[in-house]
Amino acid sequence: MSQPVSSIPLAQSIVGLSKKAGIKHVVISPGSRNAPLTISFALDPFFETYSIVDERCAAFFAMGMAQQLQHPTIIICTSGSAMLNYFPAVTEAFYSNIPLVVISADRPEYLIDVGDGQTIRQTHIFNHHVGYQAHLKSDVRHGENSINLNYNNKQIFKALQVAIYDSLPVHLNAPFDEPLYQKDDNIKVNLSVFEFKEKSTNGIDPKHIKLFTEAWNASEKKLILVGVNHPNFLTVKDLEFLTLDESVIIMTETTSNLNHSSFFYSIDGILAPIEINENKDYFFKKLQPDLLLTFGGMLVSKKLKAFLRKYKPKYHFHIDPYQANDTFFANVQHLDYFPYQFLAKTKTNLASNPSEYNPFFRALFQDRASKSEDYMQNIPYSDFWVYDKVFKELPNDIVLHLGNSSCVRYSNLFDLNPTIEVFCNRGTSGIDGSTSTAIGHAVISQKQNYILCGDLSFLYDSNALWNDKTPSDFKIIIINNRGGGIFRILPGDKNDKYFNTYFETQHQYDASHLAKMFHYNYYNSSTKEEFKSVLPQFISNKNNSILEIFTPTELNDKVLLEYFKAIR
Repeated sequence: MSQPVSSIPLAQSIVGLSKKAGIKHVVISPGSRNAPLTISFALDPFFETYSIVDERCAAFFAMGMAQQLQHPTIIICTSGSAMLNYFPAVTEAFYSNIPLVVISADRPEYLIDVGDGQTIRQTHIFNHHVGYQAHLKSDVRHGENSINLNYNNKQIFKALQVAIYDSLPVHLNAPFDEPLYQKDDNIKVNLSVFEFKEKSTNGIDPKHIKLFTEAWNASEKKLILVGVNHPNFLTVKDLEFLTLDESVIIMTETTSNLNHSSFFYSIDGILAPIEINENKDYFFKKLQPDLLLTFGGMLVSKKLKAFLRKYKPKYHFHIDPYQANDTFFANVQHLDYFPYQFLAKTKTNLASNPSEYNPFFRALFQDRASKSEDYMQNIPYSDFWVYDKVFKELPNDIVLHLGNSSCVRYSNLFDLNPTIEVFCNRGTSGIDGSTSTAIGHAVISQKQNYILCGDLSFLYDSNALWNDKTPSDFKIIIINNRGGGIFRILPGDKNDKYFNTYFETQHQYDASHLAKMFHYNYYNSSTKEEFKSVLPQFISNKNNSILEIFTPTELNDKVLLEYFKAIR
């Protein structure tokens, strides 16, 4: 027996082609104009559907699922301003290469700009922040049959191909005329000519191998940087052969998900002390690479960007199948391959020569690691102290989501547990949507998921908890320093009243009432002793829990800045 679907052919095409593309997860925000899609997706057992009222949270939730799946998910909303709430997640997906299929319901064209309710100019809203966009044709106009199935089907097929093959968000604007709620047992559209095939991958161009090999072998100092990297994309094993080369330094950030004893994990811990050293030009020139090789997405360290923009490499290669950013203004050369493929083809050609490059900075790094341990022994209760203890006590084999600004930056000062997978929305680096993304990811993940975020990030995205799909063991750790503590670390006058109001945005809110409303166990601490007592309870609790750690607002920045002086 056939499954009932919307009687509108356009809705049937969207659902049918989504199924052919193997896209199973669909996040729907309630509305009337999107009823044909809601009916068709929700009644089809092939799809897993989720109802999330807040469109901004819904989009980040779907993005979190796509981030974990490495395959598109779909978000659907009604017409009007609803789709504008998708924009933050769409831009994050665009700059993070996460495939998100945005489907906005719309009024037919004859109802736009005539005073009809819940209408805006929806076409090309996302414009430069999607890989493909299409304004589909309405099936019914003024009651007259005007089906243009061929056009719609081709546009839908093309959009889904871009999402799958290019790992980018796409937008389909789907106008529906009334009646909206009629169902049909018969499929009116024939989609048999549309097939999603495996993307063909080209072999490695010998010219690229020659170009890279010659530059590598002509360079005395090689610096490798890895930014945001999915745990299964580039692995330690792919880079391990380079750890024996003394002319190579491999720097990784927390979000690289690469942990090896020979990698330099605390980039700011290396650069910040040099910045305040009287011989900083000497050290920076010794660190300046002849060749820079980068992998992955966005880099967190502003100090690293400033260093390489001033002390530029002669060559900069970025190996990635999707895109390359000229972050350091060094005329990046994009080698559009999967890193493991290119490295496997070239590694036998790469010369390894004796050098002081790695040994010099290895000794410096080890000295600073020792000084760091000494410094941590006596610091007061503060953000820095809390992060150190949290990262040491987190359980094995979890997924850790990091909020932006302070959290992800602090994480890069510590050597994290290598069994932990780390994610963060670094495409646009916004504080919005972190919790929603983490919950979406957790729905798909086979592991327990934690999020570690600041108080503003958590409060900003508190509607993320308005979600009945959250796994029962999801954990939230909030570092509450009563405002945007990151601004105290940045240059500027910290004493003026406007700073507290407009930059740090000081407040007296906490998460206790939200925890109660959404049925989370709630823990908190404000001292070292309370923290040491409550953290094990929080971790061992098997149910959804929030741990809120209150830290001293006016001390946190001093402890961090003193740290960089102490390890100089």
